[in-house]
Amino acid sequence: MPYVPVAQLNDYVGKELGRSEWLTIDQARINLFAEATGDHQFIHVDPVKAAQTPFGSTIAHGFLSLSLMPKLMEDILIVPEGLKMAINYGLDSVRFIQPVKVNSKVRLSVTLTDVTEKKPGQWLFKATATLEIEGQEKPAYIAESLSLCFV
Repeated sequence: MPYVPVAQLNDYVGKELGRSEWLTIDQARINLFAEATGDHQFIHVDPVKAAQTPFGSTIAHGFLSLSLMPKLMEDILIVPEGLKMAINYGLDSVRFIQPVKVNSKVRLSVTLTDVTEKKPGQWLFKATATLEIEGQEKPAYIAESLSLCFV
């Protein structure tokens, strides 16, 4: 995470902070997510049945794609200097635009939209996170992510 002096945090509001590396979403990852969540819907785990759908293959769970946000964001989102810890504070909105087909490559684009000092030493970061799919015009999702940083 890039560290920024508290006095300069607002300089980043409205700016794209960057993009993550590409990550391939393979069937093994999808299957592990199905095991972890108990969501074994055929569209995710049965390549033969899924091939008969309009998608033509299995697709990642929407929440699998969303769960990748913290990892993909970690080298992009700025944090205040002196950070002691940061926690997931939730999401203001999420829109799933299109599914991520098996073996697709995805990456996260992050734009900082707001920074607010909630209490002394507690900074709330709001960022727009867009999960891009390689070769696709439309993203998998657009989400407004909240992170609370403690200094």
